[in-house]
Amino acid sequence: MQEPDLAKNSVLQKTISDLGETLETVKGYDFNQGINYSEILSNFDKMGFQASNFSKAVYEINEMLADRYEALDEDELDVYEDDEFIKRKHKCTIFIGYTSNIVSSGLRENIRFLVQNKLVDCIVCTAGAIEEDFIKCMAPTYIGSFELDGKQLRDKGINRIGNLLVPNDNYCLFENWIMPLLDEMLKEQKDNGTIWTPSKVIQRLGERIDNEESICYWAAKNKIPIFCPALTDGSLGDMMYFHSFRNPGLILDILNDLQRINKMAMKAIKSGVLSIGAGVSKHHLMKANCIRDGADYTVFLNTAVEYDGSDSGANPDESIAAGKIKPDAHPVKIFGEASIILPLLIAETFAKFHFSKTIK
Repeated sequence: MQEPDLAKNSVLQKTISDLGETLETVKGYDFNQGINYSEILSNFDKMGFQASNFSKAVYEINEMLADRYEALDEDELDVYEDDEFIKRKHKCTIFIGYTSNIVSSGLRENIRFLVQNKLVDCIVCTAGAIEEDFIKCMAPTYIGSFELDGKQLRDKGINRIGNLLVPNDNYCLFENWIMPLLDEMLKEQKDNGTIWTPSKVIQRLGERIDNEESICYWAAKNKIPIFCPALTDGSLGDMMYFHSFRNPGLILDILNDLQRINKMAMKAIKSGVLSIGAGVSKHHLMKANCIRDGADYTVFLNTAVEYDGSDSGANPDESIAAGKIKPDAHPVKIFGEASIILPLLIAETFAKFHFSKTIK
């Protein structure tokens, strides 16, 4: 009996395209070669799935770094800008955005490396990313478990961030440290007419923390602005709320910060974005790049999906439609959890670039 033609033609349809002429062959790392982490990561481009997106992100970041360190032409020098924090310093201005949980985790040290070594130009983050940076200078965060009972933790005065544990006493230490600084800022506002913005508050706190483990310390020292449009949405907001009763009158000008970040974006010869996590930090830095008709290089790293219409889950193509990424750009989104992906991504890009430059 002969097999049915319909079934045979459907199952054994002929391929009419030679994929091998234009596409990579899928091939994993062969551990018979021994353990070589650099080779393992280099092989990700042939691995498939999110490993391939990781490799594309490595290429995208290395492209922005290559542009960044081309010498500025004489007519590109930002000689008329008095604000050292937003002054154009490189051919490619690199914006990095991240959420509070990034700093709660051990990724804080990864971000600090970038800021300490002047590998980024502008930071956008949430309030928790600011306060957690300072709180860790005063007391540690601990590894716990995702399954701990919330009521028992509350009764013991312990906060849980995923599987991280933060004693509530840490926030009391933060209150003791920050209240005199808020008094100082209010006095300057009254005596000198100082206009405080979220970024200038963060700068002052970074100048006062005197701790080289802090991201904000290095940002203030290296004149890298940290923009936080939702500065009151966290423990820092709680402290400002309490301060408004004890010593009322402190005012923050959010619009001034909006002008500063938009000015940075508009002046950028080329613009590169690395967004870790999503929410307000992702949208705010992408909105700034919309002002300049889109970023040239973009990497998103998050776990959000687009099916609910959220900006958090929006894929890069949606950002192109909104004018936040240039139409001819090659943006990349890695669907992945940052505590695993980001250290590897930095190792293959910023860190390699920094140490090769240092050795030379």
